[in-house]
Amino acid sequence: MVSGQLRADRANRPLSVFDMFRIGIGPSSSHTVGPMKAGHAFAALIAHEWPGRKLTRITIELFGSLGATGRGHWTDRAILLGLAGYRPDTVGIEAVDTIMDEVRQNNAIQLASYGRLSVDLDTDIVLSPRVRLPHHVNALTITAHSGDDRYSRTYYSVGGGFIMEDLSDDPAASPDVHGMATSESQAAHATRAPYPFSTAGELLALCAAKGMSISDIVWANEVAARDRSDVLHYISEIQAAMNDCIKAGISTEGVLPGGLGVRRRAASLYRELTESTKKDSLYGIDWVNLWALAVNEENAAGHRVVTAPTNGAAGIVPAVYTYYRLHVEDSDDDGARRFFLAATAIGALIKTNASIAGAEVGCQGEVGSASAMAAAGLAEALGGTPEQVENAAEIAMEHNLGLTCDPVGGLVQIPCIERNAIGAVKAINAARLALWGDGQHTVSFDAVIETMRQTGADMHSKYKETSEGGLAVNVVEC
Repeated sequence: MVSGQLRADRANRPLSVFDMFRIGIGPSSSHTVGPMKAGHAFAALIAHEWPGRKLTRITIELFGSLGATGRGHWTDRAILLGLAGYRPDTVGIEAVDTIMDEVRQNNAIQLASYGRLSVDLDTDIVLSPRVRLPHHVNALTITAHSGDDRYSRTYYSVGGGFIMEDLSDDPAASPDVHGMATSESQAAHATRAPYPFSTAGELLALCAAKGMSISDIVWANEVAARDRSDVLHYISEIQAAMNDCIKAGISTEGVLPGGLGVRRRAASLYRELTESTKKDSLYGIDWVNLWALAVNEENAAGHRVVTAPTNGAAGIVPAVYTYYRLHVEDSDDDGARRFFLAATAIGALIKTNASIAGAEVGCQGEVGSASAMAAAGLAEALGGTPEQVENAAEIAMEHNLGLTCDPVGGLVQIPCIERNAIGAVKAINAARLALWGDGQHTVSFDAVIETMRQTGADMHSKYKETSEGGLAVNVVEC
């Protein structure tokens, strides 16, 4: 698994808040955001490697899960956007909505910094779902043609928008991590963290030895690599993007694209909640459901969301964070900051030691990871001890073990949208359960992460984002 490489690379610096929360577009971090970054990287690479070469066409091949559900996840569109020079965090919705029609009409794409190249959507984008490359089930190869000469690069999209580029001529060799990061963030990753950890046990030991909270540990690691103001600004950007996504979701009606006829529900639910005079004891849970639905309807529409830690599970952390800000009486900015820092620690541990990719371990790695991150963040913001925070994450992940990834029609809609609402409520309950206790529990978070990894390895491929099992074959597409 790719996680072994990540574990080695992060021995001295755990994954950062800049890694675990990224602004991008829907509907999938592994099938949309990662491939878009790959296309963007290839366009820059070809301009450097083949300067002045007359190119004739571009071809793309999608392997494994990308080949199986790439059309439904708009992987083809994402790669074309990347090749055209767009990035997930800055691309305009107009470009997202029009590029496929433009390419089909012209049988060509405007390759960033290179000019127009021929590409036929029907013949030059090849789907190979039965072919799995050595290192990960999400793989793609982009090839530039110049007469009889070809220049190819293979990329692996390993979840959460992370990609790896295979720079070896030996297909059995491990690919090199290629985060498509700016020089600033590359320098940040090269800076040794003052408090490195790669397991929850190590993290708790650091907290005990230093008298620090989990968020204190993460904060110290963040500001060792970047200016304090930069970290605070980024957290504020993430919070604002989540808020904007919720606002967009609760103000937009209609039918989601893709052919399933799934109607948006967040806008009507928002009206009902704001106009209703009937408020029972679980009224707050209705709002949590609303916020999660709003985000994931935006994600399903291909609009801007925060990968947290993936797009398919993007509604859980925003819903629980918003619950903290609006439904906890003494919530404040410091608590919100601690929420995201603690969530970062949990997401980093999962990604480093297992996976957050549905195509690799099923939805337990997406919704399960997001629920664990949100539970830990909430427990931290509410003043939990390190042991209680770790327990909150463990409870949330433990009760998502075995969750399959079986999107109907290959679209991130059924059951994904509702699953986020359930995952958000589960996170809140996990935090509350943990805070009622003293942090002592039988099953450690490390044990749950390893169990999730093993369960994912044992899980049949038809339940891992291929749309070949589960609800995907038992629900009639309309």
